Amino acid sequence: MTTTTDINDYKAITNLLTSHYLKGAVSGKGSEMKPSFHDDAAWYGYVGPDLVAGPIQTLYDWHDGNGAATDLVFNISKIEIVGTAASVRIELDNWKGSRFTDFFNMLKVDGKWKVMNKVFYLHP
Repeated sequence: MTTTTDINDYKAITNLLTSHYLKGAVSGKGSEMKPSFHDDAAWYGYVGPDLVAGPIQTLYDWHDGNGAATDLVFNISKIEIVGTAASVRIELDNWKGSRFTDFFNMLKVDGKWKVMNKVFYLHP
C-alpha cells in the first residue's frame, strides 16, 4: 500500500513550528510556543546527568524563566509524514549558548498538526 502525502502537510508543519515553537524560543515566551503542542504533550531529555521530563507546561515555564534566545539559528532538517502521523527533527544552535537537536512526534488532530511529544538532545 502506498500513501501519498500532500505538500500542504509539509508546509503546515513547517509553518506551525516556525510561527510558534521557534518564535517562542527566540522571544523566550512559552505562550508563543503553546499553539505548536497538543494539550497533553510531554517533553523529555537530559541536561547533564539530569533527566528532564514532564507535561508540556513545564517546557513553557522553563522558557519563561530562561528568557529570549535572540541569536538562535535553526534548521528543520527532516520531516517525515505518513498519513496523520509525522516525525520532525530540528537542529538548533546558540540557544542561549547551547546546541540542541529536537525530535518531535506529531499527529494531525481535527485537521491540524500538533506536537504530541518532544525529545531533545543537549550537545556537550
